[in-house]
Amino acid sequence: MQLDTLLPSPRRSSVLVVDDQVANIQVLHGLLGDEFDIRMATNGDDALRLIHASPPDLVLLDIQMPGMSGHEVCRRLKGNAQTLDIPVIFITAQSTPEEETLCFRNGAVDFIAKPINPAVVQARVRTHLRLKSQSDLLRDLAFVDGLTGIANRRRFSSALEAEWRRSRRNATPLAVLLIDIDNFKRYNDHFGHLAGDACLQRVAATLADELKRSHDLMARYGGEEFACLLPECDAAGALSIAEALRQRVESLRIAHAPDAASAFVSISVGVASAVPSADGLPSALVDSADQQLYNAKAQGRNRVCG
Repeated sequence: MQLDTLLPSPRRSSVLVVDDQVANIQVLHGLLGDEFDIRMATNGDDALRLIHASPPDLVLLDIQMPGMSGHEVCRRLKGNAQTLDIPVIFITAQSTPEEETLCFRNGAVDFIAKPINPAVVQARVRTHLRLKSQSDLLRDLAFVDGLTGIANRRRFSSALEAEWRRSRRNATPLAVLLIDIDNFKRYNDHFGHLAGDACLQRVAATLADELKRSHDLMARYGGEEFACLLPECDAAGALSIAEALRQRVESLRIAHAPDAASAFVSISVGVASAVPSADGLPSALVDSADQQLYNAKAQGRNRVCG
């Protein structure tokens, strides 16, 4: 898998317009609709539901609306780790210095007074979407392993925490696989580190490509070890996936060092699956998979244990 497969593909940015006046939404749609995907909400509750269901790249937010105010919507977005990074621009008729200061204090990135200047709105929306795109790219790069191009350990740890919470909330199983290339030190010693790096890259790409679901995650865990996160996957399903991964790597028929236990590069896999409990820790799931990986190695390698 190449680095660019982990980075966002080009697409139209999405903008959520939140205003209780449909006429105002229509004006903004006319200004921005040719360039961006525009969605709309006419109150704060609907806006939050839309945002959590499918986060936009930018929110254009009115202040005065029936029920929940724009200020409260912004505070809730900035108080939630899942929506914290979505930029909010207030567009409002309340243009006093005090009101503008309050908007920025609540987490807005910009403030536009009504009646709007169309060119100013377009320019500021483009600017903040460009800044968000750059920020997203840098964050994605921080989660990518530089050698193999798949996710790194930091990304795995972050995803594990998030999926653990989600699985606990929904009472669904979560599985972890820990994967180790068998006798990799002997491979490196015999063929050299450049060949070792090429082997790691090929195995990593094969492991990542074998995953069929978009929410599964394969990461380089360290050295010649990989970790796989499988949400909504019970023990039987995880064992099946682990065996498919083992067979795929074996089928590559990468010649191993002459003194290795096997003629070709292989992997050992430890499998653990659980429905997270309120008092459980995600690290315990990883520890369980690590123990199963130890068992696989102790039993002769090139096998799955769980």
